[in-house]
Amino acid sequence: MDASTHAQFNIHPEWFKLFPSEFEAAIKIVETVQNFAPAKESIFKAFQVVPSSIKVVIVGQDPYPTAGDATGLAFSVSRNQNLPKSLQNLFKELKNDLGIDRINGDLSDWQSQGVFLINRVLTVPIGDANGHKNLGWESFTEKIIGYLGQRGAVGLLMGKSAEEVGNYFEKKVVTAHPSPLSAYRGFFGSKIYSKVNKLLDEPINW
Repeated sequence: MDASTHAQFNIHPEWFKLFPSEFEAAIKIVETVQNFAPAKESIFKAFQVVPSSIKVVIVGQDPYPTAGDATGLAFSVSRNQNLPKSLQNLFKELKNDLGIDRINGDLSDWQSQGVFLINRVLTVPIGDANGHKNLGWESFTEKIIGYLGQRGAVGLLMGKSAEEVGNYFEKKVVTAHPSPLSAYRGFFGSKIYSKVNKLLDEPINW
């Protein structure tokens, strides 16, 4: 993989060393899709950090399908953007669990502390949730997630799509998805943030 690809997608070069053929296949997927979210340069935003810095893996399903919402980090939106319902519910549970009032939906500060915010599927057609399922993203992200789990990262697995990779994590917190359709089936009151922090040597400042 050449330097121009590194620059185009802003992927830390260590990922290419670990998974050269997987990233080649992933970039071919990008070349086959049109009119999708997030922006092309943001698809691999979760991979901006060196793999060895990752302590927690949060697994989402696919990016927000509303134009302008998805940033390349699972569940995250741009600063000052209106919060999608799932993110609102994540913040409600944060308040319930740790007493933290958060209104900024840009989760880059979590990423900078070693939280890997990865969707199982990295692109979505605008307006068509889960429309890029079965394009090949799942096998790519499973490889990455499996590697991080086997390295000892803590898995925060919310919903059925995330639970499919649960076997890769020795340390994990599993709960319902924070979407309005399932948040009342066990997500609210799950205390995911404090549970994850108890599994870490150095807690995350959520």
